[in-house]
Amino acid sequence: MLHCLQRCVRRAFLCGKDHFTGQSFEHRREWIRSRLEFLASVFAIDCLTFAVMSNHLHVVLRSRADVAATWSDEEVARRWLRLFPKRRNKDGSPATPTKPEIDMIVNCPEVLAERRSRLSDVSWWMRCTAENIARRANAEDECTGRFWEGRYKAQVLLDEASLLACAAYVDLNPIRAALAETPEESQFTGAKARIDDLVEQETVEPELKAGRLRDRKSKAAACAGDQPKYGRRRTHDWERSRRRKRSGWMSPVEIDEQNDSAGPDLESSGRRASKKGFLSVSLARYLELLDWTGRQVHKQKAGQIPEHLAPILSRIGLDSHGWCELVKKFGKIFKRVAGTTDNLAAEATRCGQGWLCAPGNPLQPSG
Repeated sequence: MLHCLQRCVRRAFLCGKDHFTGQSFEHRREWIRSRLEFLASVFAIDCLTFAVMSNHLHVVLRSRADVAATWSDEEVARRWLRLFPKRRNKDGSPATPTKPEIDMIVNCPEVLAERRSRLSDVSWWMRCTAENIARRANAEDECTGRFWEGRYKAQVLLDEASLLACAAYVDLNPIRAALAETPEESQFTGAKARIDDLVEQETVEPELKAGRLRDRKSKAAACAGDQPKYGRRRTHDWERSRRRKRSGWMSPVEIDEQNDSAGPDLESSGRRASKKGFLSVSLARYLELLDWTGRQVHKQKAGQIPEHLAPILSRIGLDSHGWCELVKKFGKIFKRVAGTTDNLAAEATRCGQGWLCAPGNPLQPSG
């Protein structure tokens, strides 16, 4: 898993409003969000969360070579031709590939293997993001030249502790930048998309509940005391449904290691690579932790964490103050790799290095 950061050249405005010229670039945020959603439907890569800021982009990605391995040769060719079409429609969208175009890839084993590999390569995801946005921004600005500062920067996330902290760091970026006070006000972040879907579900669910209860009451006599109880659809299952309009292209938050399918766990909707989650906490608990953390960061003082959220921090060996400091300074503490001290040491050994830089790393080995 990788935390990727792409920054504009000379910290120019990617989005937001330029206070010197008065020009607004807010519409570009939707360009980027739409592009990420499109790439999630093509690549064998899970997008865990993201944040679009005024001059840079954060995205947390998980490469899924195991998903790409399940695709047929023709599926690989079709996905590649959605990224780099031979022809386009009048509106600029990729034209449906013809059989000869597909056969050019399928009938060449070396090219096919290369395309399959690239479709699970984070570097190609970032390339397809940066190039598309740069071309559109330069066309709008009527200029040429470099739009991005350089190649994206990436941090490898070694364990769940670093992944949880990184996800919170990314989702709370607008709050740390004083652009918002709460996650539900943080526009164009993964947390905001998930919250909006949850709010919409809460407005629809009571109507569904009322209808189901009426149906069950009519069967009460036949059930002879064995009437099934109605319960709101578990968030875990809801995250894997097709009812998430805004966040359905991102990976589910919760992973149930005991009951979830092992292996690729493919997604049938075509909006994302798989249905595999990435944290052993529920979406509701993650959003509650995010909300509490955001409030502590905003007021610059860590308070008492709610009792039902404390076990989440206990698992990674942090108290409320240590957690808030980690989320605020994640980008300063960790450079190329993030994780607990023992995992960093193991990664350094694997890479043939004496150590990996992580000054003041608060993440200690579990247990």
